[in-house]
Amino acid sequence: MTQLFGTDGIRGTAGTFPLDVRTVRRVGAALVKALPGSGAKLLIGRDTRESGEWIERELAQGARAAGATVFSIGVAPTPAVAYLTGSLDFDAGVVISASHNPYQDNGIKVFSGAGVKYGGHFEERIEQFVADASWDLPPGEAPQVSRAEHLRQYLDHARTVLPHPASLGPVRMAVDCANGAMTAVAPALFKELGFDVAVMGADPDGRNINRGVGSTHPEKLAEIVRGHRYRLGVAFDGDGDRAIMVDGSGRVLDGDHVLLMCAKQMKAEGRLRGNAVVATVMSNIGLELALKTLDIELVRTKVGDKYVMEEMQKRGLSLGGEQSGHLIFSEHLFTGDGLITALNVLRTMGASGRELADLADDLTTYPQVLINVHVREKADLETIPEVATVMREVEERLSGKGRLLVRYSGTEPLLRVMLEGQNKEDIDRWAEDVADAIRRTIGAQP
Repeated sequence: MTQLFGTDGIRGTAGTFPLDVRTVRRVGAALVKALPGSGAKLLIGRDTRESGEWIERELAQGARAAGATVFSIGVAPTPAVAYLTGSLDFDAGVVISASHNPYQDNGIKVFSGAGVKYGGHFEERIEQFVADASWDLPPGEAPQVSRAEHLRQYLDHARTVLPHPASLGPVRMAVDCANGAMTAVAPALFKELGFDVAVMGADPDGRNINRGVGSTHPEKLAEIVRGHRYRLGVAFDGDGDRAIMVDGSGRVLDGDHVLLMCAKQMKAEGRLRGNAVVATVMSNIGLELALKTLDIELVRTKVGDKYVMEEMQKRGLSLGGEQSGHLIFSEHLFTGDGLITALNVLRTMGASGRELADLADDLTTYPQVLINVHVREKADLETIPEVATVMREVEERLSGKGRLLVRYSGTEPLLRVMLEGQNKEDIDRWAEDVADAIRRTIGAQP
């Protein structure tokens, strides 16, 4: 059986397997077959890629053939689909997007009726149905999908994050929508809140999503904020589940900065359930040490927002995320939401009376070095005495004021050696010591 789902839904180049017409249509039907009961109601949203409309039509055609009723909210952020699916009478939600990837790619993400991304078991059931040759779908053109006007309800929900916008005083801000899904909602909401908003990356043409703009390219936004003396800026990604902030000096802030400032404010407001924050192994040790001074625990997971979400659900926590700006505020939604992230930053500014640059200065980011070593096998490093000895020596030198992370790539014959510490020269040298030991024992020619 061919695996369709990766770490974040089905991804690929639009028009080729698994995003060819036949497979997309079968995925729509398989999704309905995998749901319990009959007469399912589905909600679909998409980003601005030129392939989004036909993928939506084909998926809906398959779902209808399997007995579902399907509605579309058109261009909408991923979190809007998640929220509306969970709050309205829908059995599942589907997002057609490839997030921060270029326009040629697209993808399919599926949310449960509770507004949470479906996990492995449900995805496996869909794959089994798609692979089952005992059934097929009737041919024919796929018509447009019935439209549902629900986006206003998502905006009203997002507004509750910032109940007192006047507490901020005058706000002049710049917003980069990545020519993606946030174009449909973010500028309008910020203007409704009374902010003076300069908008860029809000002219989607089907092919310019993420191209030189958005959360993966915040440099131009930083120039605009600095050059026009805006109070802050925010850059979203193509499907709107990430936000990267820019302070008034034009400094680009990552998810670690936002996790710290929001965790501190949420604790002060009694909103930080479990007195802990979830982040991945890639978050800087500076975040861990800063949270420790606030008596807040940092729980680390593997890289990937699904692992952050699962850990938050397991522990009943309210805040988690990644350096990429993919943050989860579970009191609002159990998936990343760039708009709610930005509104929480504004709420923190208003409640604390501090500017974004000042809040960001609370995080001391430690120097970091990353070395990729090609290996001929992925052996347990503890069973290689030379490597294990060097790693223990480096950890002793760090003395709790740094971090050594050594992990294999999931897709390549690489071992990644990441080291953080207070002194850049020291960690460069120590990282090379570890990398050299690996090269001598299990290294391979690139």
